[in-house]
Amino acid sequence: MENILEVKNLCKKYKGFELQNVNITLPKGMIMGFIGENGAGKTTTIKAILDIIKNYTGEIKIFGLDNKKDDKKIKENVGVVLDDMFFPEILTPNDINSIMKDIYKNWDSKLYLKYLTDFSLPRNKAIKTLSKGMRKKLEIATAISHHPQLLILDEPTAGLDPVARNEVIDLFQSFIQNEECSIFLSSHITTDLEHIADYITFINNGKIILSKTREELLEDYGIVKCSKEEFEKIDKKDFVQYKKSKYEYEILIENRKVFSKKYNIDTIDKITLEELMVLMIKGEK
Repeated sequence: MENILEVKNLCKKYKGFELQNVNITLPKGMIMGFIGENGAGKTTTIKAILDIIKNYTGEIKIFGLDNKKDDKKIKENVGVVLDDMFFPEILTPNDINSIMKDIYKNWDSKLYLKYLTDFSLPRNKAIKTLSKGMRKKLEIATAISHHPQLLILDEPTAGLDPVARNEVIDLFQSFIQNEECSIFLSSHITTDLEHIADYITFINNGKIILSKTREELLEDYGIVKCSKEEFEKIDKKDFVQYKKSKYEYEILIENRKVFSKKYNIDTIDKITLEELMVLMIKGEK
């Protein structure tokens, strides 16, 4: 399977924070959800991929091209939504259309205006008059209207109501239908990723601590809830992390079927991405 994005041994050091040997592989035609708590390194990783920040080490390839040497060719084929960047607020959506025509060879005004209509966005109102949710939808419409092969999105559904989020998720799924395009999607809204992501990559304190298919995580992983006495009978190598509450232990396991057979436990809960994050970050080993 051809890879559309490859990150190898990415390192970046700041005062009090460090990205450490981050490795990411995103195949063509797939969506990767990128998760982690605030300050874990998600935005820093994305900005390194886009070569916005400098002085990092490692190798980053997009479409097989070096992200530093082939910058112009890559930018033409990448759509971007960043959480902290947008157009001047005095511009209108119509102004953006005029500007983008001169930036992207493949800019599609007809498609862009269709998205404005689909998202109920006004064409002639200044961005400063739009709500946060409307601005986010405008960013997404702009990112996708030059027919990119890769979307790199940092919190694209933040601030959207459930109906708008559903519209955007449908749009992302349509985007990859031709199996030639991919999406790298950072989000705190883990329920969105449970519906659309093919892969989940989890970063914590600047390190990738887990990267698997969505099916592996949501079907194989599980949570066992038990008493202290039951917990003490379980071999440490048979669970990933555990968290102790006032009344019980919650144990994160990698393979529900194997664990169930070994310990003769029938009730093993499926896990959500939110529960996985909490146990991986706050749990003990």
